[in-house]
Amino acid sequence: MPGASWNPATGDGLATTFDAVVRAVATNKGLLDDPFADRLVRAAGVDYFIRVIDDERYAADGGGNPVTTGLIHVQAAYGKFSDEFLADAGRAGIRQVVILGSGLDTRPYRLWWPRGTTVYEIDRPEVLDFKSEVLRGLDARPTTHRRAIGVDLRQDWPAALRRAGFDAAAPTVWVAEQLLVGYLPPDAQHRLLQDVTRASAPGSRFTADHMATWTPARQAARQAFVDSWRRHGLDVDLASLMYPGEYRYVPDYLAAHGWETEVRNVVELFTGLGLAELWRGSPEDVDLVPGYVTATRG
Repeated sequence: MPGASWNPATGDGLATTFDAVVRAVATNKGLLDDPFADRLVRAAGVDYFIRVIDDERYAADGGGNPVTTGLIHVQAAYGKFSDEFLADAGRAGIRQVVILGSGLDTRPYRLWWPRGTTVYEIDRPEVLDFKSEVLRGLDARPTTHRRAIGVDLRQDWPAALRRAGFDAAAPTVWVAEQLLVGYLPPDAQHRLLQDVTRASAPGSRFTADHMATWTPARQAARQAFVDSWRRHGLDVDLASLMYPGEYRYVPDYLAAHGWETEVRNVVELFTGLGLAELWRGSPEDVDLVPGYVTATRG
């Protein structure tokens, strides 16, 4: 199997693979266009995730496991939002993109990019190696300059980014998808935001979903999701998917460090995308899913 050193069937490998499941299902629904997501999931070989894609209930009326379906809708909406955010940045003249924790996403291959754009993908080397090998087997070609940087975001990723040619004097658009929701320890997340700010020239842009405090209700919702996976035989526990602790509120941090911010909750995000009918949660559920922030460096 490609990427044998990376195990997509345990721990955070499952979360990374599930992101590709989301894009595959969203592609079937016409929400996104990721022609490679399905093949990446099948190469990862997690039977339950393959069944999720193949089950027409998910591609049609949203039936099946409501926990999984709800999360698919939320993450698909954010993926669509991020794609449009990147397109807007390109139209504004930004030609440098950094995707933090890119996982199995294929934006350098599946999106239209203005001429002269360079996309830096940062993730652990074994994840990037797996993705690159699968895409080579599909004869996929990047639609822009792609530079893959294999480094853990808890390590000195800014130095690796500079070595790859990153220009801190040029405006950058940053994407942090499914990252600032507990997948880094609180101190590492704070350092990441500091590093992003230091490397952002005026006019840079940033987008991320985020979760500040894991309240008991939020923890229970996350546990219900993990339990739904375990019932299907997946080897995962909550401790392997999140770090405990108090996280700084991302929009407040950015606003205090020279960024102009805009925040959205999940309902506002769905409505802005014209997908309000996909949100089937109650008003109380809004607080259980991540919020969304976009920012521009002043």
